[in-house]
Amino acid sequence: MPRYGLIDGLRGFFLVFMLINHLVFAGDYWMQQINHNKLAFVEDAQGFVFLSGLMIGLVYGRKMLKQGYAEGRRQVWRRAFQLYRWAIGIVVAVLVARALLPGAAQAWGNWLGHTSLTGDPLRLAAIATFLFQPTVMDILPQYVLYMLVAPPLLRWCLDGHVVAVSTASLILWLAGQLSMQRIVTDPLGALVTTADGQGLRASFNLLAWQFVFFSGMIAGALTAAARVDWHRVFRADHSAPAKVALAICLFFAPLRLFSAYGMLPEWLIVKIDTLGIRGDFGPIYLVNFAAAAVGLTWLLIAGPDHPRAAVRRAAGLLRGLFSLSYLRLLGRHSLHVYVWHVAIVYAAFYVDQLYGPFAQWLKTLIALGGVALLSLPALWRERRA
Repeated sequence: MPRYGLIDGLRGFFLVFMLINHLVFAGDYWMQQINHNKLAFVEDAQGFVFLSGLMIGLVYGRKMLKQGYAEGRRQVWRRAFQLYRWAIGIVVAVLVARALLPGAAQAWGNWLGHTSLTGDPLRLAAIATFLFQPTVMDILPQYVLYMLVAPPLLRWCLDGHVVAVSTASLILWLAGQLSMQRIVTDPLGALVTTADGQGLRASFNLLAWQFVFFSGMIAGALTAAARVDWHRVFRADHSAPAKVALAICLFFAPLRLFSAYGMLPEWLIVKIDTLGIRGDFGPIYLVNFAAAAVGLTWLLIAGPDHPRAAVRRAAGLLRGLFSLSYLRLLGRHSLHVYVWHVAIVYAAFYVDQLYGPFAQWLKTLIALGGVALLSLPALWRERRA
């Protein structure tokens, strides 16, 4: 298997389920119920952002060590601007479709507001600067912004200043929990508000979610610099990390399940809503994600050598799943596939708005077709390689 095969498989897995979750149909859609986020405060977006940071640390950390900081920084920024062009490109493509397709302006009204290519230039400027992010186009902008500031932080990690970088990231996360980003975002939002009443629009609190990205980057940098041997950290003869992680996940599972269906006392639901704000990556999300990440990593690394057959089987199933060639194909080109998934989501929603509602079997067929179509940019890029 390629060096980062399992990581690619994981990224591909998250992309598939992001697409399934982002597809919107009139009425019920059963495939959205088959997801780990129904039993945990852990979602595909968190895994995708974390693994993206991990790959920055791994790939560009090694480049910095071999080719120097300046060259590594240049390659990170070149990648960031390439992805910026993709992000803007998909917005332009959707806006062209909005202008040409009958009923598209109404179908996508809640997702785009009054945005159009011939509309208010202030809105277009807000989109170009990521201040206004149309629906499901919000992961890539934060990734691009994190990449712009990543090079010096990556170098400090490679130079051994991991504690300082981790501390700064944690403090920024705490600032995000206190909504301190509003010191900047409120005046910016007022500045770019247009006739539809929408100004700054984003699903993710950048101060909070940077903790997910840079945690991954730090882990990748430590690996690139050979400062951590993960096979010694996660060992089959030392299962305490896995047991703690499992206990935390089992604690959150019923809370997540019952809160989703309103089956908890009101006071508990209010508290969960306060500590579990998704956009702020609240404390509940942080703890549950950390536990899930530790447990999954232990199972993938140490699980195959564990003395218990049940643990070995579970590890084998997961490793087999994340080794699927289709998932690894998607993962190798994950950010381009993510951009393409936006087009699929908008197209499916447009068709549903004009011709729906559809029967369950047809929704399922559309979703499976969308999963198959996810591979197009990956296949195209590999043909060119």
